[in-house]
Amino acid sequence: MRATACAIALGAVLVAVAAGCSGSESEESSAATPKPKAAATCPAKWRAGWQQLANRIGVPVYCPTWMPSPLDAEIGGQWNSGGPSVSKDRSYLVGFLWHEANSGDVHVNFRAYPGKTTIPRCSDTQRVDGKIRRRSIPCFSDARDTRLVRGLRTTVYTVNRDADQWHVLYAWRRRGTLYTVSEHVAPPLTFGRVVRNLDRLVETAALVRPAS
Repeated sequence: MRATACAIALGAVLVAVAAGCSGSESEESSAATPKPKAAATCPAKWRAGWQQLANRIGVPVYCPTWMPSPLDAEIGGQWNSGGPSVSKDRSYLVGFLWHEANSGDVHVNFRAYPGKTTIPRCSDTQRVDGKIRRRSIPCFSDARDTRLVRGLRTTVYTVNRDADQWHVLYAWRRRGTLYTVSEHVAPPLTFGRVVRNLDRLVETAALVRPAS
């Protein structure tokens, strides 16, 4: 029930965002074409960890250049909630978490699945009539929107599992690899703030390639 309510609320936010964008598009059509943005650069303090990760998995990774307060994206730093966790297939999870009792949390996850573009599968366990039933289901589901963020066509998922449960998740593909970033919807953050944060995280991400 909670996941469904979350999905409906997010859908309303996305519609509002889209409506706001459509109103400004015509106004900007007569304006001068803006200069292309310079490529983002992974902050020096964070780069070593992301470079090591790219070298380890053998494909580029997206290093955030901005993080929601109070987080940073230093792998091995105070906000890094374990990881990076790298599986045998080279897929990885890097999480960053701030938590304070009675105040909520700020939790952001980054993932990639080298050489795969399909949505991964997760195990779902339920008790039905006193019996345990297990099934394989998509780890990311309830696609609510597709957004073009700095040339990356991202799909917004609102029902996610495992470490991304209760998160809004953005997924995109680049050269045969699926990438995701997600953020937990929990106090002090609202749905609208999480969507804006994810837009900014993708918009400002820096590509870090494996060292040759």
